[in-house]
Amino acid sequence: MDQHDIDDLNQKARDHLWMHFTRLGSYQKKEIPIITRGEGCYLWDAHDKRYLDALSGLFTVQLGHGRADLAAAAQQQASTLEYFPIWSYAHPQAIELAATLADLAPGDLNRVFFTSGGSEAVESAWKLARNFHKMQGEGTRTKLIARDLAYHGTSLGALAATGLTGLRAQFEPLTPGGCHVPNTNDYRWPAGRDPLWAADAIEERILFESPETVAAVILEPVQNAGGCFVPQEGYFDRVREICDRHGVLLISDEVICSWGRLGHWFGCERYGYRPDIVTTAKGLTSAYAPMGAVIVADRIAEPFMSGKSMFAHGFTFGGHPVAAAVALANIDVFEREDLCAHVLAKEGEFRQRLESLRDIPIVGDVRGAGFFQAIELVKDRETKESFTSEESEDLLRNFLSGELYRQGLICRADDRGDPVVQLSPPLIADSEQFEEIETILRSALTKASDRVSGGS
Repeated sequence: MDQHDIDDLNQKARDHLWMHFTRLGSYQKKEIPIITRGEGCYLWDAHDKRYLDALSGLFTVQLGHGRADLAAAAQQQASTLEYFPIWSYAHPQAIELAATLADLAPGDLNRVFFTSGGSEAVESAWKLARNFHKMQGEGTRTKLIARDLAYHGTSLGALAATGLTGLRAQFEPLTPGGCHVPNTNDYRWPAGRDPLWAADAIEERILFESPETVAAVILEPVQNAGGCFVPQEGYFDRVREICDRHGVLLISDEVICSWGRLGHWFGCERYGYRPDIVTTAKGLTSAYAPMGAVIVADRIAEPFMSGKSMFAHGFTFGGHPVAAAVALANIDVFEREDLCAHVLAKEGEFRQRLESLRDIPIVGDVRGAGFFQAIELVKDRETKESFTSEESEDLLRNFLSGELYRQGLICRADDRGDPVVQLSPPLIADSEQFEEIETILRSALTKASDRVSGGS
């Protein structure tokens, strides 16, 4: 692609493309990054510069880029049956995928409701929880409890669960019923705090709202926004007890944490808890086609399985035959290449590469699980003093994001909370990629640290 073509694409993008979560004004006078192809763990831009995709697109491309087998599955299905809805009909791909997901999901999570993506899955799960309680004669159970800083999606219901003020404020009023409790970021907790304090805070909120008004609690196995907050030992056991005690459903939001990201098919397996509902998307197809799902325990599905009962909800593209065929091919590769075992075998090596960066003054904490890790940045490591919003803006948006990209690393420098760098490479990543990630991070974070201390 020559410069004329690149300039033409940039102008068309400026004139017509509304990029998501993007300050569009920032690209009026500078070039838009245009990614043109991918292979394995790497991407190339319009200038044919190579980048290590250490975010798997958006926590999605589990198998890596450019898989001919997944592309072939999509092509074959599109040439046979490109589309038909699952509204009172079915097709083989949706049937086989639902059966496969039920087989892989833990416990009695046996009923699958397909969506087009993660926000739709979360929205559907909340509606289902409310509908379930109503069918049990408890129609006042409508509220959803989530955690501070947690991201659960952008549709109005999912956004009500999202605990990020900056994403919520411009769309108020949201769907009523979203409530929030503290998250599990114990790096910011005072010394000596009860390790199950955050779990107990959920019960306090249920009691405050009144249990007969609460439909469900929604939690990620490892919380994404804020930077890969892992649960304390016993956290989910306590939450399960609390939910059972008060008749509240437990939704495990695994839009990111399923499909090997934490080394298991589902993140709840890593932490040994039993949800009533699982939401999933992203890695379900390794992003070769858009798809999400809600996987439901038998007892939650049972009221909808007889007589004239119906969950009056659906999406045009839910269970799309091409997406379902890609998902089945994706799962087949997972099994053949044993990718969950690969993540478990390699997560320690990956983590050690990141831990080695603790000698850089602004590196405060390193945390996460599997191939889902974060580095929290601080102004003062001893006191854990964080940056002001203005300082964070300068550090992340004005310097670090661009510097990492310039050096060939795509990851997330995120200020939705205390500043963090998040890493979530494809599950095929290995020692070579871990070394490359460490090398680039060391260079960029050292420059960032010098910038903070006035060295540049």
